[in-house]
Amino acid sequence: MAITTAASRLGVSAFSDFKPVELRPNWTQDDAKTVINAVYRQVLGNDYIMQSERLTATESLLCNGSITVRDFVRAVAKSELYKTKFLYDNFQTRVIELNFKHLLGRAPYDESEVIYHLDLYQNKGFEADIDDYIDSAEYEANFSENIVPYYRGFATQNQQKTVGFPRMFQLYRGYANSDRAQIAGKPSRLAQELAANNASAVVAPSGGTAGWAYRDSSRGVTPERAFRNSNKEGRIYRVEIAGMSLARYPRVRRASRALLVPYEQLTPTLQRINKMGGKVASVTLA
Repeated sequence: MAITTAASRLGVSAFSDFKPVELRPNWTQDDAKTVINAVYRQVLGNDYIMQSERLTATESLLCNGSITVRDFVRAVAKSELYKTKFLYDNFQTRVIELNFKHLLGRAPYDESEVIYHLDLYQNKGFEADIDDYIDSAEYEANFSENIVPYYRGFATQNQQKTVGFPRMFQLYRGYANSDRAQIAGKPSRLAQELAANNASAVVAPSGGTAGWAYRDSSRGVTPERAFRNSNKEGRIYRVEIAGMSLARYPRVRRASRALLVPYEQLTPTLQRINKMGGKVASVTLA
């Protein structure tokens, strides 16, 4: 599926020629194993899974043809493993974002979708909410019984709002990244902009190579505002940095930082960032 000519910069090249994983007629045991691994990767947000955590009994049911791929997706999404990774220690709005990503392959389009699933979870419980995604007409139209869900939000499709494209980049942080290992931590990524009905800025994933994006860390303690004098020399600036690294060190992943810098130190600071291979995402008055 075509994504964008900037796929390499945005870290989504892996999906440019992606073909959905499907359990076709006359499948073999190797095909079933490929599907099982693809389901774990998608539904568990690329998180590491130990051998002891695998749903071996349910895997066997799929391998002997007793259940469909959709049934296996449902089992993984309702499992204690999924709940431990994504439900118990997350705010419900974050859980809903992840459910959309894992099960429908996209980001929520508007606040009404989040409110609907909040209400369903509160009144009928987690498993009923999971069923709603998997039994939906949208799931049926895109994945049916035997296709593993995949990230549809990167491609232009019928009946998909364009706002879903930039919002996917708030949820997807790179092909090698997992949904439990993002620098933004556990808070919701989309709650504020959904409430304001705003579109996201496209923030390149951690695995991108351009280095121009800034993503605030969940542990970031840099204040947004500072006391300052009215004259230019007394002003404080907030400098947001993406991709800080030294040339002699391998770049494993980008780190985002924010600094408060006095006016008189602004130019030397920018020069130092440039020498260290950093990319300045923004400079604003603090």
